[in-house]
Amino acid sequence: MNMTQPLLHIRYGGRSYDVPLLDLDIGPGSSDDQIRRAVAAYLEEPQSKLRPFVVERHDNGNVTIRPEAVFG
Repeated sequence: MNMTQPLLHIRYGGRSYDVPLLDLDIGPGSSDDQIRRAVAAYLEEPQSKLRPFVVERHDNGNVTIRPEAVFG
């Protein structure tokens, strides 16, 4: 049995953070808006700064929030 908690991987301002989802009171099934709100509070930033960020859910229960990738 895997006892590892799902993590939220945050990429913001050129830095990366790994925070257990439980520490942010969210889960893999939380809405994108709930995740952005929790991350904004964690980073002490306005939620509006995270509006363009992409939320990705992974098969292992982890979640990633990152800036939208721009190619070209």
